Amino acid sequence: MADETLAEAVTETADQTTTQESKTYTEDEFNSHMAGLKKSLTAKFEKQLADLGDLGELKSLKATAEKQKQEEAIKRGEFEKILQDMAAKKDAEIQEKNRVIEEFTVNQPLLNASAQFKAVNPQQVVQLIRNQVRLGESGQAEVIDDSGTQRYDSKGNPVTVNQLVQEFLASNPHFVAAAPSTSNTKSAMNGSSNLDGFDIAKLDLTKASDRKLYQEARMKGLL
Repeated sequence: MADETLAEAVTETADQTTTQESKTYTEDEFNSHMAGLKKSLTAKFEKQLADLGDLGELKSLKATAEKQKQEEAIKRGEFEKILQDMAAKKDAEIQEKNRVIEEFTVNQPLLNASAQFKAVNPQQVVQLIRNQVRLGESGQAEVIDDSGTQRYDSKGNPVTVNQLVQEFLASNPHFVAAAPSTSNTKSAMNGSSNLDGFDIAKLDLTKASDRKLYQEARMKGLL
């Protein structure tokens, strides 16, 4: 930078001197004059740079600083990558934990209930109603409606997985394994149902009579 400034100053002075005195100076005199001027300007700039230190050292320090800055940037990039990897690993662990919890809190209870209430294909029933159950923030299974809101029964209690499965099988009897017909079943189908002492836990949805009781209980707000 100093060399360029010095060269510009010498050139400018030379142009002025050539214009003003080209007719009176010989070539040797002109060269001598330019050499003296250059020396004077060099001493002037060197004095200004003296307080900053050696020019070569300054260039070396600048190069070192730039290299250090680049290395630090690279290190920061590696650190950020490490943090990203750690975060990704943590997320994977959380997802795996949630998957295990869902399996035992949602999927397995659905499958057990489907088998308990005599579904022809319990796994198929689970697939059909799985989107109606979610893992709640408390770690418990929550039965939800189409809008994603948790469902409650007529008594203000959360609808359970068992209730959801019974409701589905009652509404879709073709998913229930057929049971041998008995005289009690036929009389219940032909006569009126009696909801006195109704207990949903005692219903056997393989029986048409019990499915009828279930539907009537729903209509009367007992579920």
